[in-house]
Order: sequence, then C-alpha cells, then structure tokens
Amino acid sequence: MEAFKSFLKRKDIEISLKRYGIDALGAMAQGLFCSLLIGTIINTIGTQFHIATLTNPVATIAGTEYTVGGLASAMSGPAMAVAIGYALKCPPLVLFSLITVGFASNALGGAGGPLAVLFVAILSAEIGKAVSKETKVDILVTPLVTIGAGVFLSALIAPALGAAAMKLGALIMWATELQPFLMGILVSVTVGIALTLPISSAAICAALGLTGLAGGAAVAGCCAQMVGFAVMSFPENKWGGLISQGIGTSMLQMGNIVKNPRIWIGPTLASAITGPLATCVFRLQMNGAAVSSGMGTCGLVGQIGVYTGWVNDVAAGTKAGITAFDWIGLILISFVLPAILATAINMFLKKIGWVKDGDLKLS
Repeated sequence: MEAFKSFLKRKDIEISLKRYGIDALGAMAQGLFCSLLIGTIINTIGTQFHIATLTNPVATIAGTEYTVGGLASAMSGPAMAVAIGYALKCPPLVLFSLITVGFASNALGGAGGPLAVLFVAILSAEIGKAVSKETKVDILVTPLVTIGAGVFLSALIAPALGAAAMKLGALIMWATELQPFLMGILVSVTVGIALTLPISSAAICAALGLTGLAGGAAVAGCCAQMVGFAVMSFPENKWGGLISQGIGTSMLQMGNIVKNPRIWIGPTLASAITGPLATCVFRLQMNGAAVSSGMGTCGLVGQIGVYTGWVNDVAAGTKAGITAFDWIGLILISFVLPAILATAINMFLKKIGWVKDGDLKLS
C-alpha cells in the first residue's frame, strides 16, 4: 500500500474531491467558455449585426458547413478535456492526447456530453499520467494508452452518462414548468450558492443541459450572488470590488464567508426572491447555451445567453418578437433587484449585529 501511495504521489495523481470536483469541474467550464459559449456569442453577433464574415461558412467538413462560431462550438469536447487535463497537471503527451478523448466522449455522450467528458477525461488523464515516462518509447506508449483508454471508456460509459444527465436536467426543467414558484426558489438558490462556492455552477448547468425556465431561475440565482455581493460590499471595496465581483465572480467572498457565514444571507435570500419572480412573473427563459445559465453577470454571459435564446426563438417562430417586458424582466432580475434586495437585507443584518463593517472587505 505504501508503494502504491508513493507511486500516486510521484505521478501527481491526487484522488480527492478538490482535485476532481473543484479543479477539474472549474476547468471544464473554462473549456466550454472558450469553445461553445464563445462560438454562440460570435454567431449571435454575426446574425444581429449582419456581419457576413461571421455568418458565411468558412469551412466544409464531411459535407457540413461551419461558420467561425460553428468551428469554435464544434471544438467544445476537445476544449473541455484539455482544460480538465491542464487542471490535473497532465504531462504534455497526455494533455495533447486528451483532444481525441474529449471529442469521442462528447460525441458519444450526446446532449449530455459535458458530463461524459468530465468523467472520461479525468479517468483517461490519470491513466495516461500513470504510464507517462515509464518506458523508453514514451512518445508511443503514452498517447496510445491515453487515447485507447479514453475511446474505450467513451464507448463504455459516455452514452449512459449523457443520457442520465439529460434525464436529470429534463426532470428539473419539467418540475420548474409544473411548479415554477417552488422550483424557481430551489434552482435559483442552489445554483447561486454553487456559483459562490469554489465549484463551477456553469459546468453543472452545462452537464445537466439546464435551459428554459429552470435556466432562467439559475441565471437569477447567479446574478443575485454576484450583483448582491458587489453592491452591498461597495462601501468596503469601492469600484474595484464592484467590478471584480459584479462581472467577475462572487467567489472572491469565500474567505469572508468562512469567517462570518451570515454575510451570505443577503444574496441568498435575494436569490430566493428573484428566482420565482423570474419563473412566475417574467417567465425568464434561458434558451441559449446551457452553460450560460450558470454564469450570471460574469462578462454579462448570462444576459447574452438569454438574448441569444430570444433571437433563436424568434428565428424558429416560437416567439413573436423581443418585447419591452422581456428587457424589463431581464434588467430587473439581473441587476436592479439583486442590488436592492441584498443590500437591504444586509443593512438589517448589520442593525441586529449579525454583520459588521469590514466583514465584506476583500483582501
């Protein structure tokens, strides 16, 4: 056993929740951002501003035409796998071999590809790391083992993982349509908390394919956390804190939350209010890329995703047009209400002594 532990340490194979559930999951979201999400944004910009360079096909592969954005989106599987490999500190040959693994697992995982990529890429990366530099023909052995294991695991478990992810996501979306008030609260609070924790809410939403009303509730929860923390901590952190949290991440507050968990009450209660407002009053839906549901106001990706969904729905004929009510709902849910509610709740908490000045100060 000691020899095995020594081997794992030498290979930097760390079997832990942090390595797989935080580092790998967070990296996967970045891979999605740099492929599927950016591709979607490029396509939306091209369509809305009639930019021929972005809307015309630039490549034809196996009879399928791809735009610039289409090429970026098509690389989501490899991008996720390589990002995961980078987080797991893979040697170069393993890292580059994960390109094929990501493509295979994403393709075989179907609509639930991201979850399949997460599991298959982690397993393949650790197997590749185990054999890396163990032979004198490493340049042959490592890619063969990594790709072989990855393709085998993709064929073995990716379809089942993808199907399970889609069924769970579909169940959440169905429940949100059936009980928009209760599920609006549950989804908004849960995804919002995940965004502030050192895990990836974006990757979770992508893995579950969370769109529709449930996606709208997820957007509301993320915005409540980001904008809520940004505005209510403005007296301590000024403009730098407003920007870094408001369009960056509320995860910056985790150190302060550990010191005083009560500072989390304001944004979390705000999400419990804006979630059902999004689902019941404004019928806010995320019909863009599912990963956008877990991004909130980070780079305004959540809002761009909602807008992209509107555009897609109009093009498909399922939505007559983008109305003033749509815009009012998006602005209120994303920015105005989180700022007002979180700040008001935090002021009350200060009044009763649960929160004090300096508790939200970023170091």
